[in-house]
Amino acid sequence: MELKEKISDIINENKGDVGVVVKNLNTDSTIMINEEEVFPSASTIKLVIISTLMKEVSKGIMKLDDKIVLTNKCKCGGDGILKELNDGKSFTLKEIATLMIILSDNTATNILIDLLSMEKINEMAKELNLPNTQLRRKMMDSEAARMGRENVTTAKDMCHILELIYKGKVVSEEYSDIILDILKRQQVGGRLNLYLPEEITIAHKTGDLDKLEHDVGIVYHQHCNYIICVLTKNVETNKDGREIIGKVSLQVYNNVEQI
Repeated sequence: MELKEKISDIINENKGDVGVVVKNLNTDSTIMINEEEVFPSASTIKLVIISTLMKEVSKGIMKLDDKIVLTNKCKCGGDGILKELNDGKSFTLKEIATLMIILSDNTATNILIDLLSMEKINEMAKELNLPNTQLRRKMMDSEAARMGRENVTTAKDMCHILELIYKGKVVSEEYSDIILDILKRQQVGGRLNLYLPEEITIAHKTGDLDKLEHDVGIVYHQHCNYIICVLTKNVETNKDGREIIGKVSLQVYNNVEQI
């Protein structure tokens, strides 16, 4: 049975909608399933936000060692550590961006959205040729979500931005490498790496909402490096979503020669 069939079988065994893109970075061979289906992006949108930050830094508009002072006004719920810290602590922009990625810190994310502007972030999505990716609301803005202003993306768009980062084409090689290094230090797991060997290196970004789980990343396999993006929605439980991602990831890892 071919790898695409094995992935389809995992998807068909479960309730919910799943989009998958897998790309061999040595050969450019790609497996795609529902690759252009639009999903609420959850925290995967943070890849576009960090890319926008690096563009502004490259233009000299801001610096990665610029300081941000934490205030109660900017704190929000959900994932992250900043909301638990005392008012008045200062962090560099690089530290804020790192927390946004490796802990999926929503307060850090909203600080960067306010600093960069939603308009600039969406301009960056267009510049990077992510046609179905858009930031429409800040993190934890449940009112905006209820009104239908949901952040969106596709598995194909996520694969594309990861490939640009990997190939040094987001702003420049220098800034792409900074993003890649941060992604490799991801602390939120239990999805792409759920069933993989502990020592495997993955540069990735997760995302979750109610009955929705995502993980998109670059796996550094001994035979070839590859991108794997698995987006899920309308799953029975979030645990089911994580299991789907973990099982798809394991199939790809074990059958990498079939990509």
